[in-house]
Parts: sequence; C-alpha cells; structure tokens
Amino acid sequence: MWHNMFVPELSVAEKVIRPIVVYLCLVVMVRLAGRRELAQLNSFDLVVLMMLANTVQNATIGNDNSLIGGLIGVAALLLVNYIVVRVLYLRPRLDRLIEGGPTMLIKDGRVIRRNLAKEAISVQQLMEAVRKQGLGALEQVAEAVLETGGVISVVPRVTAEERTQEFHRALQQIQTQLADMNRLLQARGAGSS
Repeated sequence: MWHNMFVPELSVAEKVIRPIVVYLCLVVMVRLAGRRELAQLNSFDLVVLMMLANTVQNATIGNDNSLIGGLIGVAALLLVNYIVVRVLYLRPRLDRLIEGGPTMLIKDGRVIRRNLAKEAISVQQLMEAVRKQGLGALEQVAEAVLETGGVISVVPRVTAEERTQEFHRALQQIQTQLADMNRLLQARGAGSS
C-alpha cells in the first residue's frame, strides 16, 4: 500500500516531460481557439474546458497514481509555466507574437463587425460587456477592445467625472422642480383656506 502511494511507476524524467509537452500543446491549442475563450466562457466552453482537463489527465501523468508522481507532475507544470511567463515578460515581441495584440471591437460608437467575426464574438456578447460598464447604447462607447487576456475593455465617451456632474445637474433640476411644485401646492392650500 505505501509503496503504491510514494513510489512512481514511471521514471522521473517521463513524469517531468509528459506535463511539459501537454502544457505546451494546450497553450498552442487554446491560443488557436481564440482569445474570447479565455474570459467570455459560455456554457459550451465551460463543458469543453472541464472535459479537456479529464482528457489530458492520462497524457499528463501516465498510468501513475502515486502521490510522488503527481507532485513531480505538478512541480514540472508550475516550473514550465514560470519559465514561459518570465521569458515572455522579458521578450515583449515574442509575447506579442504568441499572444497577439488587442482587437478593436467598437470605435466611436460603431461596431467593427469584421473584428467581431474574426474573434467569434456576437453583437449580444459585445452589448453585454458594454452594459456591464453601465452604458446602455453603442453611441455612449468611445471604444471597446478585446484585450489579449480575453477581457473586453470598454471606454465610455464621457468620463465618470462628467457622468457624475451630469447626474448632479439632473438632480438639481429635479430638486428645483420639486421646490416649485411644493410652493404651488402651498399657495393652493393657502388660497383655499
């Protein structure tokens, strides 16, 4: 029993190489699948992601269920990820080549449909991102960009400060109208008594 738990069935080299190869293949495949998969998961994407983890399990650890074997695989994955992230940080051009650049989806309130189609993002999904920023119409958007991490960034045409000032002006108008209505009601009440 203890032997199966602590002694890997595969060599340490194989336990290191397997997760690295699977990691690199998954990075390439996910990149080819498109950036929207990263942050804009729908229910189908979630199912694929869950099945993907199960599908590559044996390729990653082989026929080894030992604790040590699993820890070696985890260590290899974390190490290769650390190295990849550091290399891409130090080599911005390589990072841009692998990750790509941001993609403009809306410019000055106009949807760039060619880019939506390229990234497989529907107008409904784009509008959801716009509404999450508190905007109700495309005309309110200066630009919306699909970032390299898969998030859609939305920049409003007016700044938050301008919206706050606009809100305060509207509030003052309402207060003035209420005060006028109160005076009218008081004048009517005084005139009828």
